[in-house]
Amino acid sequence: VQLVESGGGSVQAGGSLRLSCVASTYAYSSNFMTWFRQAPGKEREGVAGIFINGNKLYAESVKGRFTISRDNAKNTVYLQMNSLKPEDTAMYYCAADLRGTWRSPDGYTYWGQGTQVTVS
Repeated sequence: VQLVESGGGSVQAGGSLRLSCVASTYAYSSNFMTWFRQAPGKEREGVAGIFINGNKLYAESVKGRFTISRDNAKNTVYLQMNSLKPEDTAMYYCAADLRGTWRSPDGYTYWGQGTQVTVS
């Protein structure tokens, strides 16, 4: 099972980035996939999740700015991040196979290695 994130980088406040998470077929077929982030000294938090049927959930801090989507032909989940703020700076991770609460990292079986997002 594999999750590979990409698309991170450095951007000025107000800018945009699109993150990608390419998943193995098994991981992509799981019930729910989520983007998490973890800033230095802070806990890992779920920011956006998407069900296999396409329904979506967002943390309040990113609603209206971030959009999660999935491309079934490419086994890929995206996170479009607009109007970025310095407080969005973090390592962003993709996770799959939810067994608990969607925003808790303890509830997931599979994780990617992360991609760094820096907003200045």
